[in-house]
Amino acid sequence: MAQSIYITGVEQGSGKPAIVLALMELLSGDTAKLGFFRPLIQGHEAEDMLINLIVERYHLKSPYESMYGCTNEVARELLALNRYDELQKIIMAKYKALESQCDHVLCVGTDFSEGELTNEFDFNADVANNLSCLLMPVLRGNGRNINSILDTTTSFKHSLRDHDCDVLALVINGVDPKYTDELHAHFKQQNEPHPIYLVPTVPALEKPSISDIIRQLNARVLNGNDETLDRDVLNYKVAAMRVPHFLDHLQEGDLIITPGDRSDIILASLMAHKSTNYPQIAGLLLSGKQAPEDQITRLISGLGNIPFAVLGVDSDTFNTAMNLTQVASILAPKNERKIAAVLGVVENSIDFPALKQRLASTQTSRVTPLMFEYDLMQRARQNKQHIVLPEGLDDRILRAAEIILLRGSAQITLLGSVEKIRHKIQTLGLHLESVNIIDPWASNMREQYAESYFKLRQFKGISYNMAYDTLADASYFGTMMVYLGHADGMVSGAVHTTQHTIRPAFQIIKTKPGTSIVSSVFFMCLEDRVLVYGDCAVNPDPDSQQLADIAISSADSAQLFNISPRIAMLSYSTGESGKGQAVDKVREAVRIAKQQRPDLKLEGPMQYDAAIDLGVAKTKLPDSEVAGQANVFIFPDLNTGNNTYKAVQRTSGGVAIGPVLQGLNKPVNDLSRGCTVTDIVNTVAITAVQAQLNGIDNNEDTCH
Repeated sequence: MAQSIYITGVEQGSGKPAIVLALMELLSGDTAKLGFFRPLIQGHEAEDMLINLIVERYHLKSPYESMYGCTNEVARELLALNRYDELQKIIMAKYKALESQCDHVLCVGTDFSEGELTNEFDFNADVANNLSCLLMPVLRGNGRNINSILDTTTSFKHSLRDHDCDVLALVINGVDPKYTDELHAHFKQQNEPHPIYLVPTVPALEKPSISDIIRQLNARVLNGNDETLDRDVLNYKVAAMRVPHFLDHLQEGDLIITPGDRSDIILASLMAHKSTNYPQIAGLLLSGKQAPEDQITRLISGLGNIPFAVLGVDSDTFNTAMNLTQVASILAPKNERKIAAVLGVVENSIDFPALKQRLASTQTSRVTPLMFEYDLMQRARQNKQHIVLPEGLDDRILRAAEIILLRGSAQITLLGSVEKIRHKIQTLGLHLESVNIIDPWASNMREQYAESYFKLRQFKGISYNMAYDTLADASYFGTMMVYLGHADGMVSGAVHTTQHTIRPAFQIIKTKPGTSIVSSVFFMCLEDRVLVYGDCAVNPDPDSQQLADIAISSADSAQLFNISPRIAMLSYSTGESGKGQAVDKVREAVRIAKQQRPDLKLEGPMQYDAAIDLGVAKTKLPDSEVAGQANVFIFPDLNTGNNTYKAVQRTSGGVAIGPVLQGLNKPVNDLSRGCTVTDIVNTVAITAVQAQLNGIDNNEDTCH
């Protein structure tokens, strides 16, 4: 899948359709299956003009409904209910469905025209990040001098840093040509991290056509054909004088605005157009609800196709003139002249070979929380796994089970008293007809499970009767289900302690071959990214070998969930400066991990600020591939890791999913006793994806 681009204006009047057209020209020459997408459109009453332009010009085959996220009306309703994330999820789901059918998708942001979003660029930046697109912002240069352009650009760059977007290029559109040389010199001197392209004003786009006026003023066409309706309007003239003075003020390309009952102006306009002594007007716009007298209408109709358009609107002359000032020039599919002019200017201003090369070499590895959750659910649904939940009487578990079954992300077995669980389901008003419920005390599988457990643990002096009693415990019963293949994974911990959840797994399921230690990671879903923290839940004070194993397991866990790992081995010291047992332990762990897995981007020891902040990294580790951009953080001990994840979670408002156990032969995962329903749903999905991989590994082992 090629990297997709997200073009968005930064403010109203940026003129991004011109840039969109040029990018479509670039991509259409190299891409067989090209897609086009908008997050929001005006509504269902009238189709989006930009979508229609692109579809008609580039012969896209995707259904119209697949090319946008939702309407502004839906967006308004969700935002009013404070459901911003849900709006983003709707957009993402529509985009992902289109993306799966295309080699490349060009996305175009909102229009800054309807006041639907209070922070519109923030919204577009979030969408671009969630869709994993390279951002191509378009700034308005029109009407600005050099200082104004530089101030606007500087201010915008601060906003970009706040959003941490992956930027393909920045375009300043509609720049006065006399400023371009000086601006080019300034940006070159600044050594910008991405190209800044200056596109001069396009005269063809500065003036609206008669068709633009008809569309935006909802005007009636009293007379006109394709030729006259495509004509550009160069000036607006309100005809309030008598005919002689009116004729003195006529100019080429005028749109004459006059009340519908001014027969004298109408006739004078017709005569002036026929006369070689007067310039050619673009058309007549008759204001008010008065129609021309019948005689005048009959006279006009008898002239055949007169050489200019005659339009009518209901508003009075003053308001009509004011409305005209808001009419924008629109690129229409059939206006080849205007499209050609636009493409000529833009293609001469943007270095498209260099842009194409940058597009091919710049891949965003960003994973936002919404991307993480979406991908998680999609993957869980693709190959549905059977997950057992031992805490079947907990309200949160039951509510989560309903959501899981509704979304189709897993098959669920609940453990506990069948009668009590059914009563609780009824009391909560849930629909769990398809859920499987097993009471470990009464199950006919208890004897078989006890026999298996006895064989596994008899060397520890456990008798069969002790094993039978142990299997009445839901955690042991659920773990044995996973061990014997009667379930694919287990999630517990909403009620039970971590030790109660993982001890049976250590005893029964045990570690994977080649793994010396069971550890854990938290997926830290922050505002704009997902980080991986390990180990924050299991091992109090791992030695160097164990720390290396934790790093490798954490990298594999990150990769499993489409996070390309850049691993920082954390310590109180960065680089070679620190001395002491604690930092030496980390330094040795780095050596071992690199020896075992030279393919990984792994560095250390380094402090947390050097690992996550590019500014600090440039000072402390300027040549590092990891510093400043780490996404997997390995803590030297449990004390540091547990406190850090809780501090980050509470201060950032982020969501910590986990602990996710790694290193076991089959997936068993722990929940926090303070977990939410969403935490449970996500952890079950993570367990399902782990189980999918486990199934693949088992099949490979069987084949060998």
